[in-house]
Amino acid sequence: MGKDLQRQSAPSEGELKALGDRFDAQPPQAVLAYALERFSPDIVLACSFGAEDVVLLDMIHRINPRTALFYLDTDFLFPETYELRDRVVTKYGLLPAQVIAVKSLLTPARQAAEYGDALWARDPDRCCELRKVEPLTRVLKDYGAWITGIRREQAPTRAHARVLEWDAKFGLVKVNPLAAWKTDEVWSYIRVNDVPYNPLHDRNYPSIGCTHCTAPVAAGEDPRSGRWKNLGKTECGLHK
Repeated sequence: MGKDLQRQSAPSEGELKALGDRFDAQPPQAVLAYALERFSPDIVLACSFGAEDVVLLDMIHRINPRTALFYLDTDFLFPETYELRDRVVTKYGLLPAQVIAVKSLLTPARQAAEYGDALWARDPDRCCELRKVEPLTRVLKDYGAWITGIRREQAPTRAHARVLEWDAKFGLVKVNPLAAWKTDEVWSYIRVNDVPYNPLHDRNYPSIGCTHCTAPVAAGEDPRSGRWKNLGKTECGLHK
């Protein structure tokens, strides 16, 4: 479906507010069931293969196993992340067309040539723009809605996330089924349902991004404090 047709059928601001109110206290599966019925096939799961994303992948597989997912392959992901990708593809029988790898227009070598070595250490916002935000903008143009694993307790910047909302930055509906969930609920679902997860989570990495910008977190520290450590940065620009 073309982007113009998606825009024509997008819910109004008032409808989205009503839907957010209606589904806010309902379980994530109910949010997903509605969103997948309403927007398929023009809906996609944004999957970084973090704990929240594998939970959503498992839930979605039980509702509509044909749903596509994409991941931002920055070329700097951990080996464990790529291995987890392969494990979930096997476990859920995902077809190649369902798993969309989205890359920067610049190879790491080209980025270094244009912007200098280790851009992530000197200008992490620019690095994220090149390797995450631009690729995300490109892939979302093909959809009318996207599903994310953001939760309100993750960061102050996510505290007001609604389960269904309009994403003004990227121009489509944003579905956040786990917005109200706590960390314990995520891990309880993983254990009860035997969902594959990244072994780095067992090594004090609660939030996992690129190798250069992710560090383990000490007990008692903010779960996202290992991202862009000591750089005064908390988000990569994908979420407002």
